[in-house]
Order: sequence, then structure tokens, then C-alpha cells
Amino acid sequence: MAAAAALNRPFDLAWVRGQFEGLGDESVLFDNSGGSQILSSVATRIADWYRKSNVQLGASYGRSQLASQRLQQAQAALARLIGAAHPAEVVVGPSATQLVFNLSQALAQGFVAGDEIIVSAADHAANVGPWQRLAARGMLIRFWPVDRATGRLDAQALEALLTPRTRLVCFTHCSNVLGAIEPAALWVKRIHAAGALALVDGVAFAPHRQVDVGAIGADFYVLSLYKVFGPHLALLHIDHAVFRNLPGINHPFISEDDLPYKLQPGNANYELTWGAAGIPDHLQALGHGDLAAGWQTIAAHESMLVARLLDWLSTKPGVKVIGPASADAAVRVAIVSFTARGRRPAALVAATDAAGIGIRHGHFYSPWLIDALGLAAAGGVVRVSMAHYNSMAEVERLIGALDPLLD
Repeated sequence: MAAAAALNRPFDLAWVRGQFEGLGDESVLFDNSGGSQILSSVATRIADWYRKSNVQLGASYGRSQLASQRLQQAQAALARLIGAAHPAEVVVGPSATQLVFNLSQALAQGFVAGDEIIVSAADHAANVGPWQRLAARGMLIRFWPVDRATGRLDAQALEALLTPRTRLVCFTHCSNVLGAIEPAALWVKRIHAAGALALVDGVAFAPHRQVDVGAIGADFYVLSLYKVFGPHLALLHIDHAVFRNLPGINHPFISEDDLPYKLQPGNANYELTWGAAGIPDHLQALGHGDLAAGWQTIAAHESMLVARLLDWLSTKPGVKVIGPASADAAVRVAIVSFTARGRRPAALVAATDAAGIGIRHGHFYSPWLIDALGLAAAGGVVRVSMAHYNSMAEVERLIGALDPLLD
């Protein structure tokens, strides 16, 4: 009821933009998939850590006790952000790439030569590279291909890959090139039925839709908090039953029961973790007290922006949208990639640079997908990645900058 009531209230874009001090100049930022703007409240929390609790954890004196309590509170807030059952299931680290690498080192201790790991051709390198390195230890790395017409993961291809030796399947919840949402819970169910573990990369999904790790059911789910309006920090959720039996990679004297510390060598970055705990507060405020409503509000606003951009691109016969043609929030997020006949992506981006509009070109660390779509030789794609703090006026500015260049 609370979520439905919140959605009936008008979206206050001025209030949203006021929460991000980095939006103060005249530039347009449509490169949010590379890293969103940080909430001013998050930056304030980071500074507050330095002022009031910048000491090491675990001592008996007062300020150390405060620091320990704050970190526990932050872990609980991040668990709430993703629907985790317990804060101990939440591991934080400097990036999704680093967290997946750490996880690979832990899981590899239980793998043997000949075990199979499936990685996705739709994925960012963060969810591919660490697993490829395990080939040197005798693991077999297999690629789950995409449908070359759509770039989407293919169910029949997965069936052909799964064997009794499959130990882990890694795939993306949402392509950071296509913006297309994959049926993560469905894929996880099939992977578990085959007796394997599932790792979902939610980095491109998490800034746009509510993550509910309980509903998805994956053993591992990773996302970048610095793309969800926070500081340069990432989060890895590990199902408690799996985490309990996962070998640690911390110091030998750290107990295997010490969650999440056994997978956090050097411990968490205290100040950034404390800062990131302010993210769910923003979303809840956006939803007028309801976290889910906040995310629904984001989806509705972003879909409106995407619809305008897609409608305009559809009028250009030389343009091909790489990803879903629909702005339906159930199908895609606010990531729009395209190519233009006779135009290199780099040249188009140079023109928007000159207009004070930040977009990007290339393969976006998803080279396997770009290769599968036959776009590598052309220089990849142009990508426009929006966030809920972007406006329709900014979309119109982008259209105005690109219109003379596209036929």
C-alpha cells in the first residue's frame, strides 16, 4: 500500500538533483554506468567518520567501540539495500573486479582439475577474467554464448554446457552494453538444478532496479556501490549456507566462522562503508518512506527518458540501437547503446564532448559481447547511460548535439 501511494505522488526532480552536489555545473552526465554521482549525504557521512570515529576497530576504549558499532550499523544498512537476510552475508571491497577475484581464490581451494566453470559472453570482464585465470590450475572455462541477433543469453546454449562437472556458472543480471535485463532468478533455478553454484553480476542492474537477493536465489551476487550513488566501493553478497563452508582467504588465524571477515583481507574500508550506508536512506526518502517505492519511482522516471531517446533514434535510418527497442522498465534499464552508419563511435562522442555532454564509446569491458555482435572492428558502440537525477531537458540537449551528425 505504501509503495502504491508513493507512486501517485509527483516525481520531484529538483529535490533529487539537490541531493547531488556534483550536478551543480552546466555539464550533462550520461556516463553513469561508469560511475554515478555521489550523494551529498554519503560524502557528509564519510567526513563525519573522519571527525568522530577514525580509529581501528576492536579495542576497549570509547572511540574504538563507536567505530565498531558504526561499521555494524553500516553492514546492516547495506544488507537492507539488497534484501539480504543477515549483515554477515555482505562483503565489501574496493571494486566488483577485486571482490570476484577474491571469491575465485576462495572457491578454487575446493575445486579440482577438470572441474568446469561457465562464464557468460554477455558479461563485464570482472565476472570473466578471475575465472579464466583458474585455467592455469586445471579448471575448464566454458563460455555461455549469446544469441547473435539480440545479444541475450541463450537457454539452449546453457543446457548444452551444463554437465555433472559444472561447479559454477557466472552471468550478468543486466548487460552494461545492451541495458537488457536477464531473468536472473530463472537462470539461477536451472543452474541449481544442475548441481552448480551461481554468481550474478548485478553491477549494471543495481543503479536502476531494486536488488532482492532472496528472490533471485543466487549463491553470490556482486554490485558496485559507486554506481549506486555511493563512494568507490563494491558489495558481494554470499548466501549464508554457502559462506559458512567457503574457505577463507584472510590471515591463517582468522576463524572460518568469522563472517564476512574471512573474505575481507585487510578488513573493510571503514569510512567508505559508513558513507555507503546512506544510500538506502536516499531511496527510502524518494519513496516517501518506502524503499521499494523509491526504486519504482526511479524506474518510471528513467523509462520516460529512455522512451524519448529511443523514439528519436528510431527516426534515424542510419542508426541501429544495440539492445531492446522498447523502453519498458521490465525489459531494460536506462542504458542505450547504438551505432551509426558511416560514423565511428569515437567521432560521435567527440562531438558531444564539445557540447559539454558526457557519454562514452567502446566495448565497456565487455569485449566478448561486442565481438559476438560483430562490432569490434567498428570501434564498439556509443553508450548513453542515464540515472534518476537526469532530466528530459538533458536528453533534449543530447538529441540537439547528435541530430546534425546522424542521417
